[in-house]
Amino acid sequence: MGMRALFVGAVAVMAGIVACSSGVAATSASATSAQGSATAAALTKSEEKARSAAAASAASAGVREGLCTAPADHRALAARVSADIWAGLRGRDGEHAVSVYDRVTGLNCVYNGSKHFDSASIVKAIILGALLRWHQQTKTSLSSWEKSEATLMIEQSDNDAATALWDEVGMTNLQHFLNLAKMGETQLGQDGEWGLTQATSHDEMLLLRLLTGSNSVLDANSRAYELTLMAHVTSWEAWGVTAGTPSGVTWHVKNGWLPDAAGWHINSIGAFTGHGQDYMMAVLSVNADDDDDDEDYGIDTIEDIARLVQHDLNNAELTSPSAANVTTGG
Repeated sequence: MGMRALFVGAVAVMAGIVACSSGVAATSASATSAQGSATAAALTKSEEKARSAAAASAASAGVREGLCTAPADHRALAARVSADIWAGLRGRDGEHAVSVYDRVTGLNCVYNGSKHFDSASIVKAIILGALLRWHQQTKTSLSSWEKSEATLMIEQSDNDAATALWDEVGMTNLQHFLNLAKMGETQLGQDGEWGLTQATSHDEMLLLRLLTGSNSVLDANSRAYELTLMAHVTSWEAWGVTAGTPSGVTWHVKNGWLPDAAGWHINSIGAFTGHGQDYMMAVLSVNADDDDDDEDYGIDTIEDIARLVQHDLNNAELTSPSAANVTTGG
């Protein structure tokens, strides 16, 4: 009986081992199946993420439409603005340069961006920028006299005030500001002739972007100070790229005009903010000095371009990403 009991016990133990092995095998198979499902799910999520990243990359990839580039989802806007800049220039005498940049959509348009023009009074925005940077470096505040001269220089385009601040800041500090702003195409006027500074629409756009975005050159207080003055330019100095600015959008502008043997130099630069907008425009020109191509002729050219561009950048149908596949006219 003892041997039989021992044998029965052994059989029972073996049965238990087999049963246990079967359970382990079942558990292992179940775990492997679950792991496979998790891996498949992870791969699916990874693929979805990859597809999303690819789609985002495709949407942000720059495309060129004529004079303008923009992310692919704003192709229609680029095409329209490019066509409208051409429309504004069509048939106009003289030489012109146009730069447009919109932070909201990523639109960037350039025509003759590196061509030099006599700056006339748009250099006053550079003078003030250099003055503000100088005070930042010396950790000093603008004096009451400097504030008074800066107000006259920007809001009323007063030439005496510009000369006084040009002389005070000095060529070294003016050039230092240009270097910091990476405005390498700008050539300062010599012998006190600030109006003969050679400007390009490319560099003027760098200046406008500097004034309207966070950077290491001008702090928030300096930028706000200059933009405030540019937003309060007196009515007789508020022409140019401000044309067509819609209600709710604030313009910040500086214009310049200068007649000489070459003709009329007419320039206008401006930044536009508020109502969800954040765009900039610079138009520089020189027109033949005759009875037809006078100061008003140059201003009209700039304002014709500005109205078209302003309309496009404030057209929700064009600025919406869904407008990417909309067919645009010429």
